[in-house]
Amino acid sequence: MRKLVYYVAAGLDGFIAAPDGSWDFFGPMDPDLAAFIAQRYPETLPTALREQLGITAPNQAFDTVVMGRGTYEPALAAGVTSPYAHLDQYVFSRTLDPGVDPAVTVVAEDPVPYLRKLKRQPGGDIWLCGGGTFAAAVRHEIDEFVVKLNPVLTGDGIPLVGGPFDPQRLTLLDATPAGTGGVLVLRYGTAAG
Repeated sequence: MRKLVYYVAAGLDGFIAAPDGSWDFFGPMDPDLAAFIAQRYPETLPTALREQLGITAPNQAFDTVVMGRGTYEPALAAGVTSPYAHLDQYVFSRTLDPGVDPAVTVVAEDPVPYLRKLKRQPGGDIWLCGGGTFAAAVRHEIDEFVVKLNPVLTGDGIPLVGGPFDPQRLTLLDATPAGTGGVLVLRYGTAAG
């Protein structure tokens, strides 16, 4: 069965974005981190960025990306309706126009049963691409967390997983320093995984 993997960047205090949703506080990407991503997770770079960087590597981990409306909207605001054209794209929203782009499936139903169905289909793993609210809604379906832990403290913002207090024990699968900028890529498994 395919895994649902929450692959995301976070600061040391667990925030994935500023209160306004921006994430430029992480700063410019360290070239060594970019090389790590291009080698291990090239499919997590938006299609336009892959083309600019000349990344033609095949997908390594994921063939599908899922996200909530809040994660999709910045691309949409920039006129990009299919940000990950090299992946099967699903956006969970009850308000987004289902015809926004033929390459994007807009899902207005409950994400948990839908994701369970996706996980049973053949294929590569499924990338949960932000954000904290959507991750909270499906957190017990997440099989792995891959967190690019950045040496940044913000004090406030959008948490890695929002929602009510509900402790969940994870198992460290590996920890990889990614470049000279101090980013540590942590991979955790869950009881679901």
